[in-house]
Amino acid sequence: MKKNNIKGSLILCTAALIWGLAFSAQSAAAKYLGSFTINFLRSVIGAVFLFVFIKIKDFKSKTPFLPSDKNGRANLIKGGVICGTALAVAANLQQFGIGAFPNGVASEARAGFITALYVILVPIATAFSGKKIDLAVWAGVIIAICGIYMLCFSGGFSGIYTGDILLFLCAVSFTVHILTVDRLGAGVDGVKLSCIQFAVCGIISGVLASIFETVRISDIMSALPSLLYIGIMSSGVAYTLQIVGQKYAEPPVASISMSLESVFAALGGWLVFGNRLSVREICGCALVFAAIILAQLPQFKNRKKAV
Repeated sequence: MKKNNIKGSLILCTAALIWGLAFSAQSAAAKYLGSFTINFLRSVIGAVFLFVFIKIKDFKSKTPFLPSDKNGRANLIKGGVICGTALAVAANLQQFGIGAFPNGVASEARAGFITALYVILVPIATAFSGKKIDLAVWAGVIIAICGIYMLCFSGGFSGIYTGDILLFLCAVSFTVHILTVDRLGAGVDGVKLSCIQFAVCGIISGVLASIFETVRISDIMSALPSLLYIGIMSSGVAYTLQIVGQKYAEPPVASISMSLESVFAALGGWLVFGNRLSVREICGCALVFAAIILAQLPQFKNRKKAV
């Protein structure tokens, strides 16, 4: 039984802070580079960082990167390729969504809260497998819809941005990614799985960038600080913190702690770019965040029953 929820929550909140501020870094990088190029570079940086981290961690034991047994090696590679493909779809939709907003729109806040809808979409998706959905989750769905309306429809349906649609598709894609990781990640090293999935995501994004985008070294250098942050901090450090934090925190506590990413995304956009939300948009964000927390309540109830 995990008992040190406070320690785990602090670690996971740190990860959420890093992820939340990454939305601002992504917005900054989008001023110089195309979405495919950004995800190619951030994924490569993240994969290299995690690979070096793994080699340093396993230096004394001289543990090989790939498992020696055939089944373990096949499961790790298969999981990394499939999860990496799902991640490539989700990450590129997110980056295109962030870059699609016009100037003056609080894109970081909108991206953070719309992306966070995966917390609600995941349990809904499990309903298709025959699992009963708690009423709290359905209530969360209704509240989230109200919040999204206030956040994205401040000017009526004509006020919808292309970025809003892309980010909702991103949330759906992250739902698929999370379910894929849950299915294929069992029994394999989580950090190694992440390293491989980042490499796969980088390869897919790199191929698409070479076809559809023009890359200049000067633009890469201009976006380098942002790329280093989202590559090392968001993809590398934050993921490692997530693994460590979940060793201490109960799953419901972990989910709520990580959902703070959306709040930090809004704060980051305000502090870095001065993108302030209207009162209506703030209320919309509050409703979405409330829905995210409400969707976690069944986990607390199930945990108490299991004790």
